[in-house]
Amino acid sequence: MLKSLEVATTVIVGLMVGVEFSVAFVMNRILDALPEDSGQLGHAHGGRMLGAVMPFWYIGSLVLSAIWAVAGWHHRGAGLVVTAAGLLIVSIVMSVLLLVPINNRNRTWTPDNRPADWKQQLNRWGRYHYVRVAVIIAAFTLLVTALT
Repeated sequence: MLKSLEVATTVIVGLMVGVEFSVAFVMNRILDALPEDSGQLGHAHGGRMLGAVMPFWYIGSLVLSAIWAVAGWHHRGAGLVVTAAGLLIVSIVMSVLLLVPINNRNRTWTPDNRPADWKQQLNRWGRYHYVRVAVIIAAFTLLVTALT
């Protein structure tokens, strides 16, 4: 049973990393290259769509990692899983304090109501997102290492 939990947790966190990596290095570049207001509208739609799903994914990943850490406490790699869970906590705190406030504003913007500094705000979100992606990649790497 523990092995199934380990694999399921690693796959779920890995998929989350893949989505967030894709947002950072693929989707944002595609949206930024679109003409006129299309990119900003795409960012707003993406913020609404992923903003509804990602909190459950992040918290679910943390809960699964915590269960793995408790269930596998006396097994090899438990320290790696605890550290990975700690990194997932860091990513959630970063999200709540830094990224979500910008995303909540962005998802309501249209070309008619967006603020003058909307590009700077999206750029700030992007910089924070790069750091968050690095944090969750580190967590994923620790979970994969704990499997061995």
